[in-house]
Amino acid sequence: MPAPRLISWLTLALMTTSSVASLRPAPSMAIYGLAAIFLYLVPAVVFLLPTALVSAELASGWTGGVYRWVSEGLSRPLGFLAVWCQFAMTIAYYPSLLAYVASTFAYVIDPRLASNGVYIAIVIIVVYWAGVWISARGTKAVAGLSSAGLILGTLVPGVVLVVLGLVFLGQGNASAAPMDGGHVLPPWTGLASLVLIVNNFLSYAGMEMNGVHVSSLRNPGRDFPRSMFTATALVLLIFVLPALAISWVMPGKDLSLTAGVMQAFQGFFEHFHVGWLTKVVGVLLVAAALGGMLTWLAGPSKGLLMIARQEGYLPPVLQRLNKQGVQRNILVAQGALTTVIALLYAFIPDVSSAYWIFSVITTQIYLIVYLLVFVAVVRLRKLRPDQQRGFRVPAVHLVAGVGFAASLCAMVIGFIPPEQFGSGPLWRYLLIVGGGLLIIGILAPVAFLVFRKPSWVHPEHRDVRPERPKAPAAG
Repeated sequence: MPAPRLISWLTLALMTTSSVASLRPAPSMAIYGLAAIFLYLVPAVVFLLPTALVSAELASGWTGGVYRWVSEGLSRPLGFLAVWCQFAMTIAYYPSLLAYVASTFAYVIDPRLASNGVYIAIVIIVVYWAGVWISARGTKAVAGLSSAGLILGTLVPGVVLVVLGLVFLGQGNASAAPMDGGHVLPPWTGLASLVLIVNNFLSYAGMEMNGVHVSSLRNPGRDFPRSMFTATALVLLIFVLPALAISWVMPGKDLSLTAGVMQAFQGFFEHFHVGWLTKVVGVLLVAAALGGMLTWLAGPSKGLLMIARQEGYLPPVLQRLNKQGVQRNILVAQGALTTVIALLYAFIPDVSSAYWIFSVITTQIYLIVYLLVFVAVVRLRKLRPDQQRGFRVPAVHLVAGVGFAASLCAMVIGFIPPEQFGSGPLWRYLLIVGGGLLIIGILAPVAFLVFRKPSWVHPEHRDVRPERPKAPAAG
C-alpha cells in the first residue's frame, strides 16, 4: 500500500485561504469605508480565531472532519446534522456566488446586465449545471483549480486593486469615503447596524474544512496550528485591504453588492486610461469563482455521501455513484433546489437585495455547524481527556464559549433586516431567511433521521460500524 502523500503546512495554509478568502464580500464592507476594518476585526476575534484554535485541536486529535468531531463529542445524529449543514449551506451559497460571477462577467460583455435579474438567474442555472456535468465526469483538473484560482483570481487582482488605490490617493485624489478618525466605527442606527457583522461570519466560514488533511502533514501537532494562523492572517489581509481600496474610488451609494469589485476596477482603470483591462480582470475573477465552485461541489457532497453510506442517513438512491465514482444523484438533487432559488433572482427587483438574503441564509445554516463544534470540543475534553492531541486550545472553555456565544448572536441578528431593506416588507425577509434555515438546515436532516431504515446502510458497511466510546464512569 503506497504511503500517503504529504503536504507542507504552507500548502495547507494556502488551501485554507483559498477556501475562505475572496474579493466577493469586499463591496458590502466598502460601503462603510474605514469602518470596514472594525467590521472585519470583530468577527475575526470572536469567531475566526476561536474557530481556528478549536479546529486545530479537533483535527490533530480526530481525523474525519466535523462529523467525527461532533459524533464523538455529542452523538451520531448531531454529527449527521453538522455534516448535513456543511453540505446544505451550499444550496444557498451557489446562487449568491454565481450571482457575483454573473455580475462580474457582465462587465466583460455589457455592464448594464449586472443589475438584470433575468440575466443573473440564467447564468446561475447554466453555470451550476455545467459545474455538475464537469464534476460528474470525475475530472482530475478540479483538484488544482483552487490553488490556481487563489493566485490568479484573488491574490493578483487583490494586489492590483490595492496598488491602484494607493497610487490613486498618492496622486492627490480625494477618497470617496472619509478616512479620518471619526469614521473608524460604523454609524449606529440601531440593531440593523449589527447585521453588517453577521455577513462577515459567512466570509470567515470554512476554516475547519481542511481539517481532514491533518493526517497529510509531516508533524500535525506543530504544522496544523501554524497553517491555521498563517491562513488567518492572509484572510484578514485579503478581506480588509481590497475593501478599503474600493471605498477610495466608489461612493457607497453607488456600490452594487454583486458588481462592486468590477465597479472599482472600472473606476481605477478609466482613471488611468487603461479601461480595456476591466475585461481582463473580469475574466480572472470569474475563473477564480468558478474554480472555487467546482472545489465546493466536489467536497461537502462527497463527505455527506461517505457518512450516509456508513450510517444509512440517506436513501440508497442518493448514495449511488456514476461510472466515475461521483455522487451524481446528490449533485442533481442539490441542483434542483439551486435552480428554484436562482429563479427568485428574476422576481426580486433588486439583485443586491437577493444577493444579501441568500448570503444570510447561507450563514444561518453554516452557523449550526459551528455551534455544534464549539460544544463538541468542550465535551471531548471531558469525555476523552487522554486522547492524543497535537494541539490543545488554551482556556478551551473561554475560547469555545466566546465562539459559541458569537455564533448564536450572529444567528439571532441575522433575522434583522439591514438598513438597505427598510422599504421592503419585513414579513417577506423573515419568510425567506427563516424558511430557508428551517427547511434546508433543520427539517430536511430531521426527516432523514426519522425515516431512516437499517437497509439504507451500504452493504460494505453493515455490521462493521465502530461503537461510539462511552463516557467514563463517575467517580
